[in-house]
Amino acid sequence: MCDINDNPIKLSVKWNGKEYDIPELSPSDSVAMLKIAIENATGVRPERQKLLNVKFQGKVATDNYTLSDLNLKPNLKIMMMGSLEEAIEGARTKPDVGDEVINDLDIEEEEVDVENQEIYLAKINKRVRDYKINVLNEPRPGKKLLVLDIDYTLFDHRSVAETGYELMRPFLHEFLTSAYEDYDIVIWSATGMKWIEEKMRLLGVSTHQDYKIMFYLDYLAMITVHTAKYGTIDVKPLGVIWGKYPQYSSKNTIMFDDIRRNFIMNPKSGLKIRPFRQAHLNRDRDRELLHLSTYLRDIAQYCEDFDQLNHKKWEKYKPDKNRTQHAGSKRKAEDSAPSTPKE
Repeated sequence: MCDINDNPIKLSVKWNGKEYDIPELSPSDSVAMLKIAIENATGVRPERQKLLNVKFQGKVATDNYTLSDLNLKPNLKIMMMGSLEEAIEGARTKPDVGDEVINDLDIEEEEVDVENQEIYLAKINKRVRDYKINVLNEPRPGKKLLVLDIDYTLFDHRSVAETGYELMRPFLHEFLTSAYEDYDIVIWSATGMKWIEEKMRLLGVSTHQDYKIMFYLDYLAMITVHTAKYGTIDVKPLGVIWGKYPQYSSKNTIMFDDIRRNFIMNPKSGLKIRPFRQAHLNRDRDRELLHLSTYLRDIAQYCEDFDQLNHKKWEKYKPDKNRTQHAGSKRKAEDSAPSTPKE
């Protein structure tokens, strides 16, 4: 049964002498998602936030608690302490230990059975209905779909660097140019929209002439799920996109993320990319995007149904070119054969 007490929660945060309204959240959303909403409103990164009156049983509420666990009062004004950083300034500081621990928490090989639970499908339907997408470039007929994370997938946002170029994963533009031939491209980050737009501008993605991004998705398109082993986590369900654009499905969609739990709702559609960290040390030897360009091209050309793929073994993938060429030749012959007049 779906949770019938899922009425939106209206909150505000008081910080640095000013009060900021927070977009409505669901009781089933996590404290981590609340912190991202606060970051989007104030610019204070989640790891810098100290929420003085957001507690569970008298103690500071950790990120895995849901808002319903905290019994928050309606229209609560959250009191926050925290220091402001500009988007790129965060990349000039060395990573906090806490940040590394959070990012290293990951779903193990066994799949957690949440994909088809009714309560989560209801959440996806709500996102399909309520989440507004700003389309930058229209979908193209016949293209497959590539969904990309940003942090540690395309961009090392925590290492010491002087310019955005130094933080960009090697071969990023070559990778996106190649992928664009066969795929419509969506960027989905667990941050606020203004930070996504800033990072895409910083990396030169939003203005590149050789490829186009279809649209961006931020944390508000994510949902919160509960697993017995890993507790409450926030994830990126591809059903949000598929519900709005039915030409895409698990048969023609692939998602890259450095954290496996982000695609727990669509485990067969996700590919866990090696995280790009310590850009200043690894820039000269990171070739991940080059190799993945080949994989994307091969499966686009030689695989008609991505459900048949095991992305965990992407590096060993060898396309059956003969079978695909035979099928293509057969279709071509059928198309060119003279038609029999109907009696």
